Amino acid sequence: MHLLESFAVLFGIACVVLTVRQNIWCWPTGLVQVVLYVYIFHEARLYSDMILHVIYVGLQIYGWYYWVRKGRQIGERLPVTRLAPSHMSAFATGTFAVAWVWGEVMARYTDAALPYLDAFIAVASLTAQFLMARKKLESWIVWIIVDVTAIYVFWSRDLMMTAGLYAVFLGLCIAGLTEWRKSFQARAASASVEATAA
Repeated sequence: MHLLESFAVLFGIACVVLTVRQNIWCWPTGLVQVVLYVYIFHEARLYSDMILHVIYVGLQIYGWYYWVRKGRQIGERLPVTRLAPSHMSAFATGTFAVAWVWGEVMARYTDAALPYLDAFIAVASLTAQFLMARKKLESWIVWIIVDVTAIYVFWSRDLMMTAGLYAVFLGLCIAGLTEWRKSFQARAASASVEATAA
C-alpha cells in the first residue's frame, strides 16, 4: 500500500507541476495518478474520494481533449480565462449543496470516515477539475480550499504521505494561481495594445 501510495504521490506532483506550466502532458500524468488513488481510497474506506477518482478518469480525458481541440481551433496554446462573478457564485452554491447531500448519504448508508468533509473534498475537487479542464483561473482558488481540507482529513486517517502530497499541492496551487494570473494579465494587456493600435 505504501509503495502504491508513493507512486501516486510522484505522479500527482508531476501532474500539478505540468499544470502550473500549462503543459498538455499534465492530463495523461494525472490519469495515472487518479487510477492509483481509486484503489488506495477504497482500501482506506474514503468512499467519496474513491468515487471522485473514478469520475476523475473521465475528467482527465475530457481536459486533455478540450485543451488539444481548443488549442488547435485558435492555432495556439489554450489561454487562461476567468469566470463571470455570477457563474462563480453558481458553482460555489452548487458545490456546497451537493457536498451536503453527498455527506448525508455517506453518513447514513456507509461506514465512511469523516463523511461530510470527505464529501466536500470530492465535490469541490470535481468543481475545481472541471474549471481546470476549461482553463479557468478560479480553478486554483477552489483547489487551495480543497487542499487545506484534504490535509486535515488524510492526516486524521493516517495517510501521512497523502497528507504530505496535499501540502505540496497547496504550495503548487498557490504557484499555479500566481502563474496563471500572470498569463491571463499578459494576454489581456496584449489584447488591449492590439485594440489600441487598431
